[in-house]
Amino acid sequence: MKAVALTRYLPIDDPASLVEVELPQPIPGANDLLVRVEAVSVNPVDTKVRSPRPLVEAQPKVLGYDAAGTVEAIGTAVDGFRPGDRVYYAGDITRPGSNAQFQLVDARLVGHAPRSIDPADAAALPLTVLTAWELLFQRMPFDSEQGGKDKSLLIIGGAGGVGSIAIQLARRAGFTVIATASRGETIEWCRSLGASHVIDHRQPLEPQLQVLGFEHVDAVLNLADTDRYWDVIGEILAPQGHVGLIVEPVGALKIGDPYKAKAIGIHWEMMFARPRFKTADQAEQGRILERVAALIDAGALRSTRCETLMPINAANLREAHRRLESGRTIGKLVLTGW
Repeated sequence: MKAVALTRYLPIDDPASLVEVELPQPIPGANDLLVRVEAVSVNPVDTKVRSPRPLVEAQPKVLGYDAAGTVEAIGTAVDGFRPGDRVYYAGDITRPGSNAQFQLVDARLVGHAPRSIDPADAAALPLTVLTAWELLFQRMPFDSEQGGKDKSLLIIGGAGGVGSIAIQLARRAGFTVIATASRGETIEWCRSLGASHVIDHRQPLEPQLQVLGFEHVDAVLNLADTDRYWDVIGEILAPQGHVGLIVEPVGALKIGDPYKAKAIGIHWEMMFARPRFKTADQAEQGRILERVAALIDAGALRSTRCETLMPINAANLREAHRRLESGRTIGKLVLTGW
């Protein structure tokens, strides 16, 4: 089968950073689906895993942590899926990724794709949907239906992949959503997704919130720079508020006052924690994706795909990584077709 892989960890401008290879078609284990991959999207985790370091892989390493496709075969213990089903998923960072014509994925991590959208739009969703849903509605103590009623939520990095779906999920749950963005097109994007207010993350946040009438906010999702915004988040959060984080800090974080004085809840999200550590509730990811598919089909949520490259090959994946590393992408960038 065709695949795009690496053996060395190189800058993305090096043509050898991602290369096309031929690999054997994998055979599903008991709990696996064998999926014919039709579309993939690229996330910051792809660029981080690929980032330069002095390591050479003995065998080609396939990246890719978002996919939509069709089930080709199922393992002996799989229930709820059959060949021909359209599916979408983010998979498991410890296994070969989705940048291949065929991929094995544990069926418990998979959802049936929304019926109302094509594979490209479906491939834009899984990793960011799972990250935002788990953080807001499982790590943080908010119900997915009415948990945000009469509450305010600040989303730092609203136009990114996770921010784009988090705005929609939070608005649906009843939050007054304040997103951050700094360019005309990203401001408009956040508003189109349901943000009630948009402020500039390049400027001090507290005065902008005060102008809008918010002395404090009830919760914050910091989807950008954990270190940079840590002190101000402690100031702007209301007592007994909550902060959700996804980006590893560079330095040590001071978790005493004002966080301690206000009894602020600090919540980390890592979407790959369940599959990586084989937790007993891995199937929760499949259930979340099934729920999101129903919401997409009901018109309550929309895909966050903004750009599409065709076909899936090494040159286009290098270009996708390059665009993500620029820090200027909006929503999700998808590749489709082989």
